[in-house]
Amino acid sequence: MHIKSFAARAVGAVAVLAFASAAVAQTVPPKPAAAPPKPAQLPVNHAAPIPGFCIYDVNAVVATSTVGKYVDTRLEAIAKVVDTELQTEEAAINKEATALQTAAQAPGADEATLQKRAVDLKTRAKAWDTKAALRKREYQATAQKAGMRILTEVDPIVVQVYQQKSCSILIRRESVALGNPAMDITPAVIAALNTKIQQFPIDRERLDGPKPPPPMPAKPTN
Repeated sequence: MHIKSFAARAVGAVAVLAFASAAVAQTVPPKPAAAPPKPAQLPVNHAAPIPGFCIYDVNAVVATSTVGKYVDTRLEAIAKVVDTELQTEEAAINKEATALQTAAQAPGADEATLQKRAVDLKTRAKAWDTKAALRKREYQATAQKAGMRILTEVDPIVVQVYQQKSCSILIRRESVALGNPAMDITPAVIAALNTKIQQFPIDRERLDGPKPPPPMPAKPTN
């Protein structure tokens, strides 16, 4: 009875781990379900554009620019590689858990051997959980770095277009409920960004590399 309960606890731990960590294994947060179609907007008759008043939609720049689409595609590819790695290891852990449960029910099973396998299994499961969390942080760091690169490229373009359009003030699009499209400089920014850059190297950030050596102790002064 002791052997079977020990093995069952190990199997149960793996099952709980697999369930609780399912979201972590999916390194990229799943894309939200498509929103229901918005009702058709009523026609709006805009007044004349306000001189010097400009609108800018940074989210549209990131989502629709050539480089923004490339980043999205590249991040999806990175996530797919990581998911495959994690799912392969998870499958091996679950397979061992099933095998351990079967071995525990066999007549004459060796308790010491089962206990060692159960301990090893829990160690593997814990290591997998740690790796999955690490890979998620790596993906987030990769996405953040890529996003910052886009913003670095687009910032001077925004200033350039701002000056070309003789803007006196620039308002973020999310702060404006309605606005005359003639005041929106976003299309000009996207066009300039597409000309400037289409892609750049993106590799997964590594957070599990070797730690830097500790600093050398200061030499005593005379």
